[in-house]
Amino acid sequence: MAVSKESDLQEGLFGAPGQGQEGGAGLSAPSSPEPLSARMRPRDLNEYVGQEHLVGEGCLLRRLLEADSLPSIILWGPPGTGKTSLARLMSKSTKASFVQLSAVTAGVGEVRKVIQEAKERWRLLRRRTLLFLDEIHRFNKAQQDVVLPHVEDGSIILVGATTENPSFQVIAPLLSRCRVFTLRALTADNITVLLRRALADPERGLGKLHVEASPELLEVLAKACAGDARTAINALEEAVNSLAPDQEGRRVLTEKRLAEALGRPNLRHDRVGDYHYDTISAFIKSVRGSDPDAAVYWLARMLEAGEDPLFVARRLVILASEDVGLADSQGLVVAMAAQQAVHFVGMPEGFYPLAHATLYLALAPKSNSVGNTYMAAAAAVRENPQEPVPLHLRNAPTKVMKELGYAKGYKYAHDYPEHYVEQQFLPDILQGQHFYQPGHLGYEKKLAVWLEHLRGGSPR
Repeated sequence: MAVSKESDLQEGLFGAPGQGQEGGAGLSAPSSPEPLSARMRPRDLNEYVGQEHLVGEGCLLRRLLEADSLPSIILWGPPGTGKTSLARLMSKSTKASFVQLSAVTAGVGEVRKVIQEAKERWRLLRRRTLLFLDEIHRFNKAQQDVVLPHVEDGSIILVGATTENPSFQVIAPLLSRCRVFTLRALTADNITVLLRRALADPERGLGKLHVEASPELLEVLAKACAGDARTAINALEEAVNSLAPDQEGRRVLTEKRLAEALGRPNLRHDRVGDYHYDTISAFIKSVRGSDPDAAVYWLARMLEAGEDPLFVARRLVILASEDVGLADSQGLVVAMAAQQAVHFVGMPEGFYPLAHATLYLALAPKSNSVGNTYMAAAAAVRENPQEPVPLHLRNAPTKVMKELGYAKGYKYAHDYPEHYVEQQFLPDILQGQHFYQPGHLGYEKKLAVWLEHLRGGSPR
């Protein structure tokens, strides 16, 4: 588009500072179709709630904004923690033009158009452009490559927002040119502040509806939304809109209406992302640490959020050998039985065998000798990959093999007292090495005594 006057640039195509082609950072009137959470976005940093570690007095991000020296950044955090609101406030603080795109709907063509206009804006107005790219993890490698050189040469200030770990979802060259700021889930107190503000605001919020909500109800709502302010505020709006005013014009929020609007508790989880891996890690470490209460808590967190029960069962089977092992070999039997039971009965009843196995393994004595023994043996294999099998251990099905000494001198263990006789089983170079070091808990304590007896130690 050809533009002949600088005023056209400033007020037409590009908009005023802090405003872009996607609509400015200004907030809508109450008649807007936007949900309450969007209407109540903070208008300045003083209204921004939470993330004090980023925008509190003296913190790095706030200092960068106050100095108008914002670099390209990635905002990483759970949904509803204020990433979009923070990006819009950044555009005001930096005096840059603000353009918002969503990686869900935007293509490479739109990104290139924004970049070209950003170059023109800088050339004619000496004003930088802040490109807010929401859901940046939705862009594939090729799409992220389009942005890379323009971040590097400063044509745009990129603010990418993502709920996924940028280490895995943002290409390394782009990530190295951006500063990552991690947003935390909001506390219940943070969300309560936002709910009260939405109820009180007569212009953008629900202030004109004369809503009465007890502090206890707001606290219940704040806690149920697991740090997601957007979910909490929109649930509040839905609950209020379902209320008819009484004779005095009041709308009294009840526990029933709130529960209807909220639905199921908002359990933060996913099948392949950080929540998935973090929660299963907490589960495994709780079982390994012999804490049955924490183990069942994390199990319930996964199952109630919709985790694949067979995934949990597979982890229990592995854990039964990795962390319980020979201290209680019955643990592997219980874990496999749980896997089969879950496969057979499905959910929701599948929680019974999973909880059964979880509690058994958490309470069982622990030993990691199985894994340690295998790792030591595997290291010996890598160091000595071609050691021949001792002749006396080889089968001799033919006359030639017998003449070569195959099976010669082999001692059949069952012909000896205690069904044991000392002889060489390892290759010559490894003779005398002991990979297995028994633990001293549970049944393995008995195994340790037996092994010491076999190796020539004190008698049983």
